[in-house]
Amino acid sequence: MKISLVVPAHNEEENILDLLNKIENTLKLDHELIVVDDHSTDKTPELVRQAMRQHQNIRLVQNALESGFANAIKAGFSAVSTDVVVPIMGDLCDDLSTIPLMLEKITQGYDVVCGSRYIKGGSRLGGSGIKGFLSGLGGKSLHSLLGFPSSDISNAFKMYRKKVIETIKIDSTGFEVSMEIPLKAFFTGFKITEVPTVWRERSKGKSSFKIFKLLPSYLKLYFWAIMRKFKK
Repeated sequence: MKISLVVPAHNEEENILDLLNKIENTLKLDHELIVVDDHSTDKTPELVRQAMRQHQNIRLVQNALESGFANAIKAGFSAVSTDVVVPIMGDLCDDLSTIPLMLEKITQGYDVVCGSRYIKGGSRLGGSGIKGFLSGLGGKSLHSLLGFPSSDISNAFKMYRKKVIETIKIDSTGFEVSMEIPLKAFFTGFKITEVPTVWRERSKGKSSFKIFKLLPSYLKLYFWAIMRKFKK
């Protein structure tokens, strides 16, 4: 089964070639690789075009909407030509060896497969302790309170059947989109599971993820889900 990889990239000139080469050299699955240039002001798009000359399955698309992770993700999703898609962060934090495990779950009939850092076999290496605490707390509490079938709701590293992203109306503007889609998929009745994955903090470049700026958006989704559950 051919899959689509979507890489949102904002000013990732220090990482993007390493990521693209790593994907092309290690991922043995049939795939297309879509890089979304999210209004970069550095050499990110130029470097992607350089990689495109070596790899015919790489495509570059532009985020035509306002800069932001959610809009970049939506631009990438709208460009996919396969029935299965997985976002990959542009900073080399995601473990590519998880993708075949995700696809195996898709072939078993699941619609969403979450990469989880908080189950046996998964881990979170490096990064802010407060970010890790909050993401772990939020994921585990939704797992307990809602019965959501993953303990890592906030991780962007998830595999989706295309019908999921075609069904869900995305309202997010930032990183919370990675929480919004699976939650709405859950309440819509899509079949969801998780597999362990290892997340590594970026070693180069600057992250645009600001936990305290984004926290209200995550909390809004968190309480929306709780209220949705208790209204039933």
